Amino acid sequence: MATVADVIPDDPVDVLIVDDDPLVRAGLTMMLGGTPDIRVVAEAGDGTEVLPLVDRHAPAVVLMDIRMPGMDGLAATEALRARGRAPEVIVLTTFDADHHVLRALRAGAAGFLLKDTPPEEIVAAVRLVARGRPVLSPDVTRRLIARVAESDHDRRRDRARARLALLNDRERDVAVAVGQGRSNAEIGALLHLAVPTVKTHVSNILTKLDLNNRVQIALLAHDAGMLD
Repeated sequence: MATVADVIPDDPVDVLIVDDDPLVRAGLTMMLGGTPDIRVVAEAGDGTEVLPLVDRHAPAVVLMDIRMPGMDGLAATEALRARGRAPEVIVLTTFDADHHVLRALRAGAAGFLLKDTPPEEIVAAVRLVARGRPVLSPDVTRRLIARVAESDHDRRRDRARARLALLNDRERDVAVAVGQGRSNAEIGALLHLAVPTVKTHVSNILTKLDLNNRVQIALLAHDAGMLD
């Protein structure tokens, strides 16, 4: 799993902020808008506004609250990610209940951060997910792993292993390395592969297993007991 490091993309990252609290939206807009490589292109106060705004502004990243009137952030994330070629979603919320985390990640969110995350880490997280790197707050990561390990372990393991059996040996090696939080360059060095070849393997894994991003590959590898 990626750490929140200061990774700056070549082009400005367009961001949509979704939160029902105008003060939160204003604070995030001021914080991100003051960063030269990030542009806030739109704001929404309700999950029902997300799809039209994404169609209109084509943001690369959506910062999504959970509890909102109308459509909540988790339902909006599910609807957004179901469309394909959707922007990356970071769930940014005060609610860190395990079921919220799991639902958000399984819906295809690329990150889950709490609103008390330091501003510089939120900025870094936007940059990271724009480059295809997932982010989770450390507390959420620890609790998520504990929760997954405790719940329906055998049944979840068998289902995950059955899905991973659809991959060839090299793709499974790459899936395990993704689950260990390694970058494409690190995976290439470990498995003696060129970085473009690693990217092809990751793309094939996502397609074969009908996954949205590297977070879901990591969850599947963990569920299968391949990271022990």
